[in-house]
Amino acid sequence: MIAAIVAGGKGTRLKDVSGEIPKPMVPVGGKPVLEHQVALLARWGAREVHILTGYLGHVIEQYFGDGSRFGLSIRYHREAKPLGTAGCVAALAGLIDEPFVLLYGDIVLDMNLADFAAFHRDKGSAATLAVHPNDHPRDSDLVVMDEGRRITGFIPKDRKLRWYANCVSAAVYVLSPGVFRYIPAGRPSDFVRDVFPAMLAADEPLFGYRTSEYIKDMGTTERYEKVSRDLAAGRIARFARPNRRPAIFMDRDGTLVEEVDLLRCVDDLKPFPFTPQAVKTINGSDFLSFIITNQPVVARNLCSMEDVREVHRKLETLLGEEGAYVDDIYFCPHHPDRGYPEENPLYKIDCRCRKPKTGMIEAAARDYPVDLGASWFVGDRTMDLQTGINAGLATVLVRTGKAGKDGRFDVRPDFTFDTLGEAVAFIIEGRPALLEKLAPVVDAAAARRGPSPYVIAVGGQARSGKSTLARLLARTLGERGVTARVLSLDNWLVGAPERTADMTVRERYRYRDIESDIERLLAGEAIELSRYDAYRRTAAPGGTFSLDGAHCLIVDGVAALDVPGLREVASCRLFADIPEARRRERFFAFYRWKDMPEPEIEALYRERLVDEVPCIEASKQHAQIVVRIP
Repeated sequence: MIAAIVAGGKGTRLKDVSGEIPKPMVPVGGKPVLEHQVALLARWGAREVHILTGYLGHVIEQYFGDGSRFGLSIRYHREAKPLGTAGCVAALAGLIDEPFVLLYGDIVLDMNLADFAAFHRDKGSAATLAVHPNDHPRDSDLVVMDEGRRITGFIPKDRKLRWYANCVSAAVYVLSPGVFRYIPAGRPSDFVRDVFPAMLAADEPLFGYRTSEYIKDMGTTERYEKVSRDLAAGRIARFARPNRRPAIFMDRDGTLVEEVDLLRCVDDLKPFPFTPQAVKTINGSDFLSFIITNQPVVARNLCSMEDVREVHRKLETLLGEEGAYVDDIYFCPHHPDRGYPEENPLYKIDCRCRKPKTGMIEAAARDYPVDLGASWFVGDRTMDLQTGINAGLATVLVRTGKAGKDGRFDVRPDFTFDTLGEAVAFIIEGRPALLEKLAPVVDAAAARRGPSPYVIAVGGQARSGKSTLARLLARTLGERGVTARVLSLDNWLVGAPERTADMTVRERYRYRDIESDIERLLAGEAIELSRYDAYRRTAAPGGTFSLDGAHCLIVDGVAALDVPGLREVASCRLFADIPEARRRERFFAFYRWKDMPEPEIEALYRERLVDEVPCIEASKQHAQIVVRIP
């Protein structure tokens, strides 16, 4: 491998950090940025590196010498006057006769250069650009590509369209030697503004290598501080291929943006207020972010593929203006039902990509290094949940959009939250904190082996997070090889139509039936359950439930620590505690989801403060562990 590094930058915007040294010599993690680049090139087998210097070039030459201490050969080419990112590369004409990697000297990166070079070779490309979304597309040079990743145009940073895809040139290229024909000697020129457009005009094949690996410029003080933190945290190395990363797959309509029936007009797309921050939280973590959406409006001939892409360009633009981005967007334009005169027959097919099939998720896993076993699907419909289940992902229902009321599939989510913002906060921030608190419980349950299951009772006030704790415990135990079953006490809840005004919480939950059924269950019997419909507040026959050899039974519900017979058999008793102001917010949001009028919610809340809250608060004394929910 041969490589070149454009290292003539002065670093005016970094003067507070760089002082009087060339920008590529600014230290990150105790080493100059340029040294990190040279080490990366050496690791991927570069034998010859050309460093194109300018401002204080002698400082670079003195530091790196002939390159022998890095295991490669370095040659220097110092420009007498600034020639731009491309103009200085003209000095290499006649010296390189094979494809070579070109880096800008202010880039902090770790990427699999072998995969990058192979993509260039396999595409028969004249120039291949590493591209990715970033958190500041407004001041970045953008790349326009077709579905095959062939580049069709460029949008310089000072010529933005109203809506644009967040696809940014990362300033890392593989160039074939034919590129020198398009670089004028002795004249300033820029790759994105001059050279690459000239190559496109000559019908040269240019391709974009879309990657989620860590490639960031440190050209401002803020960005310099960020890459320094990321290096110290190990994020830069973790993001490099072939390392796999977890992902959050998100539905679009009703999850990220307001629900609009058959949305096809760009003006109708309106992200929820919480969406940018939710996506930004993902960006700041190790998770990848993908949108997975069915768009049958194309098959119905209500709009074109380009119309859908324009809608997505608007979404990416709005996210970018808030410093957020998604790693990629996958949409299915198909619909299986044929025979309508106005349809577009090209897209009326039974495809592999339409949810709840998993084709779009599989495509993302091919395009990016996704760890599906550690990934999540977040959506507002039962179809989204079924998609996640089919792909083996953890599933989250959000109570926006359809809010799970579509009834297409008889499935239950692993977790439920009011909004995407809450879901993301749980996955990335809340879940690790809770797992730390629950570690002793998990260890005890995992260590328990015997004829009877390890029973965990999870109690707490209504809307305190009990179900979240229970399901988190079950998933974590499953990852440890311990089979756990979750049983909700809502299965013993009397339906609202059958309740009387003087019923207490102990009567609403049928304590005696709970005790006898749990006793039978632990004796190895199957029990008949009711199934409580939280939306309709009704109970109906729900089939049978048995332990099926499970090592652990997790019982969650408001009354879990107040039922004497359950307390006695529980090996571990947890109480989910939450600030009352936060619980009230969640209580009201839950009953709004049930379409209950606001005055009725207020009355019910006050009623429960009298007939339920004191009783359940008293049951906290029986808890071995009180888990504070933020």
